[in-house]
Order: sequence, then C-alpha cells, then structure tokens
Amino acid sequence: MIIIIGGIILIILLIIGVIVSSNSERVLVEKRLAQYLDDDGKNSADRQNQNSVITDWVSKRVEKTSFGDRVARNLSRADMKFKVGEYFVLILVCILVGGLFTWFIGNKSMISAGIGAIGGAFGPGIYMKSQQKKRLQKFNDQLSDMLNLMVNGLRAGYSTMQAMEAISKELPSPICDEFRRVIQEMQIGISMETALDNLLRRIPSEDLDFVVTAINVQREVGGNLSEILDNISFTIRERVRIKGEVRVLTSQVRTSGSVLSLIPFFLVLVLWFLNPEYLMSVTQGGPIITSAIICVVLGLIFTSYFIMMKIADIEV
Repeated sequence: MIIIIGGIILIILLIIGVIVSSNSERVLVEKRLAQYLDDDGKNSADRQNQNSVITDWVSKRVEKTSFGDRVARNLSRADMKFKVGEYFVLILVCILVGGLFTWFIGNKSMISAGIGAIGGAFGPGIYMKSQQKKRLQKFNDQLSDMLNLMVNGLRAGYSTMQAMEAISKELPSPICDEFRRVIQEMQIGISMETALDNLLRRIPSEDLDFVVTAINVQREVGGNLSEILDNISFTIRERVRIKGEVRVLTSQVRTSGSVLSLIPFFLVLVLWFLNPEYLMSVTQGGPIITSAIICVVLGLIFTSYFIMMKIADIEV
C-alpha cells in the first residue's frame, strides 16, 4: 500500500512538472510584464479562465504586502512559472502530501505526520533557493560572452538597444530571457536605466552591477562604451576563471561539511521510522538532560558546519 501511494504521488508530481514546464515563453513574458501592460478584455478573460479563483484571491491579497513582493521576486529569480498564490497552494499541497505519507509509514503517529508536514513546508523554498543559485551561476558564466557580443555589436555600429536585442536572440538561456525582458520593457516606454535596474533586481550579480553601472554612466557623461565594456569583460572573465578554480579546490570541503552535517538528521529520521522506542530512550534521563543533549548536539553540528563553510568561503 505504501509503495502504491508513493507511486501515485510521484506520478501526480511528474504530471504537474510537465504541465508547468510546457508553459510557453509568450505566456511567461505576459505574466512578468502584466504590471506594465494594459491588456485588452480578451486577454484578461483568458487569464481568468486559466487561473483558479483561490489562487487569484490569494495572489491579489498577498502580492500587495512586502512579503508577497519578496516571494514574487524570488520566484522570478528562480524562473519558476508560478504566481504567489499558486506557490502558496503548492506549499499547502506539499504539507498535506508529506504529512499523509509520513503518517502512513510512521505507524500513524502525529509526530511522524508533523515531520512530513515540516519537510513539505520547507521543500518548495529549498528548491526555489537551489534554482536561484543555479540560474545565477549560469548567468554569471554567460556574462563574458554577452559582453563580447555587445562590444562587437557596438563596434559594428549598433546602438546599445540593438546590441541588447542581438544578445536576446543569439545567446542561450537564461541571459537571453532576461535581456529580452529588458528590450520589451524599453519598447513599452520604460527608460533604459529603469529597465537595467529591474534586470539587476532580478539577477543580483556583482559582475552585472559593473556592466549596468558602466552603461548608465556612459549614457550620462558620454565616452567609448565598447572600450569600457571590453575592459570589464576581461575583468569578469578573470573573475569567473578564478572563481571556478576556487570552487573546484573547495568543493571537497563544502561537500564534506554539508554531508557530515546532514547525516545526524537523516539518522534520527531513519531511527524514528524504524525503531521509535529506541530513539525515545534518550528521554529517560528527564526533560532537563534531554534538552541539554539536544542543545549540545545541535550546537556542535551547526558550529562545525559554520567553520567548514567559512574555510571554503574565499572571496574573489
């Protein structure tokens, strides 16, 4: 029964992932530009038919708050095709599925259900942060190629906007998607400075900050933009090369720190679901001793993880 339920859950999640991934690029751009564009009644009706009443109601209330705005920005950075309301519905589904699953395999204990619910609540957020990090790393790796293409375009007589449009057509994702968004914002009347600031808000990259600052300064005081970007491109290429070497040299330390820190938590979960009586024997010494043991163990785990990550954190 547990295997059947797990298989059904995996099939449902697979179907949801296929449906989400099959959203066209045009629909994604329309959703991201909805705050700037005034769509006609037909497009508004189509959106209302696509979205459920619950997700629309949640999105309208939550997006007005600072927390909802932060969640929407994080979803945009991770390139997850969800609205804020849909993201919260996903968290609720993960909580229910995780709680029910662990309740079945954990001898129908409420503690087991709570463990699964907590894991389901934090699961989407962890995945979103992981996608943000991967997308940012991929964007930084493509930044030097983007600058080379932009410099060549400027030297060939292109304007800055035409050079950005060439980037949006020639380079792969995610950098082409972000510059296509910049071009579309400029085409509907947003200034280049504001569009580039929006790009920097979606992609919090230090290297991109150099590029945006150079473009804005050149537009205000003048100068040879192609030469400026060529110098920045050399600096960024060296930074990417050095960061790659540092990442390779410190990968063992970072992996060891993460694995060694997670082993005690996974071991506790396995013991709880296999032999909870053995695990609960730690409470025989009384609540004070039990609390002291838990605090000491957690303190040692987080301290060792912090020290190993600090060793591997080399600023370039």
